[in-house]
Amino acid sequence: MDSGAIRRRAATLLAVLTASGLLAVAGPAANAMAAPSSCAGHKVRTFTFSTGSVKLYKSGNYLCAITVPKHPGSRRSMMVSLQVRGFEPVVDKGRFTRHAGPVRSYVGHRKVWIKGSVGGGSYDSHGWKRF
Repeated sequence: MDSGAIRRRAATLLAVLTASGLLAVAGPAANAMAAPSSCAGHKVRTFTFSTGSVKLYKSGNYLCAITVPKHPGSRRSMMVSLQVRGFEPVVDKGRFTRHAGPVRSYVGHRKVWIKGSVGGGSYDSHGWKRF
């Protein structure tokens, strides 16, 4: 094989590796923009209220919660809280545009109390629930 053919193959290999590296970097970022959730696992429930919803995900013995507004975009007060029975609540609150959370906690076989709010609307489980 002459040196010209070797250089062409090396250049082709370098182009393929560069393109695959760019796709690997751009792929997760594009997916993250499409889905507001950064919770691992499968969706267990969605609790809706007047101005948004609280989405609950489960992965093994962990629960993860995120509050999403009905109309994202404008900065407003949001909160999500996940409290495992016998422990302090894990809370994320502030002024956000897309979502509050995620908050994640080890549950095991314990019950949880879930709260979430967007602006003036809110959700409260009003008691301990098992998921």
